[in-house]
Amino acid sequence: MQKASGPKSVIRVLIVEDDDGVRESIAELLGRAEKIECVGQFGAAEAALRQFPVLVPDVAMLDINLPRMSGIQCAKQIKAARPETQILMLTIYDDSEQVFQALRAGASGYLLKCSSPDEIVQAIRDVYDGGAPMSRQVARKVIGFFQGIGKSEPTIETLTPREQEVLRYLARGLLYKEIAESLSISVETVRGHLHNIYGKLHVQSRTEAVVKYLGH
Repeated sequence: MQKASGPKSVIRVLIVEDDDGVRESIAELLGRAEKIECVGQFGAAEAALRQFPVLVPDVAMLDINLPRMSGIQCAKQIKAARPETQILMLTIYDDSEQVFQALRAGASGYLLKCSSPDEIVQAIRDVYDGGAPMSRQVARKVIGFFQGIGKSEPTIETLTPREQEVLRYLARGLLYKEIAESLSISVETVRGHLHNIYGKLHVQSRTEAVVKYLGH
């Protein structure tokens, strides 16, 4: 199921958080936000994954430290089932290893639970629009963590000229819609190019792709 396009789109959000108070507070926050709908909230990854095919969320907000299956494992299964669903991690952890594992699992955004309500709502909008929102503490660590990527891994030169062009715009921080307008192509064509870019570079998120581009 493809998400609707245009200014009237409603962003469908799934919340997976084992702290009842935090989960309900986020759901209440999203209920007040314009053009955002909380389509489901769960305290465990297993329950969320069972309902995922019915809920088809645009954005999944996942806590890392869930009982039994972790948020990172849940993110991997969500991306495998529906790659277009964007993953936004919301957690108390900001250590480099947790950030790395979340990004490798396909997360496009990573926020700390101390983020303000406005920051959380804006992050959902940003990740839906093709952005990669991160708390400042996390963003500082991402660049340093990925500096050690080996030169033997797939390089930017494996991409076609158009794919390199799309990636260049991505690295400049443009959203999918802005890239489409700049190249006079559709947003779906941009998504298709990104799918190919991720596959060729062996990455699963915008952040990983941009880091490889900046380091080449």
